[in-house]
Amino acid sequence: MISAYLDRFEGKLAVLLVGDEEKQVNFPKDCLPEDAGEGDYLKIEISRDEEKTAEAEAEALSLLQE
Repeated sequence: MISAYLDRFEGKLAVLLVGDEEKQVNFPKDCLPEDAGEGDYLKIEISRDEEKTAEAEAEALSLLQE
């Protein structure tokens, strides 16, 4: 789990300060929870989608074999 601070909004983007090092990341505003606002802390979880990855690999192999 990654912690992010919602610093501000700039148009359609949210400026997040991510992790202990507070690295600045621009993130689509419409992908945030509706009630998120400046000054809020957010939890970010990133995981590998094994199913989608396998589907994409199978599709790529199929195209190469044609």
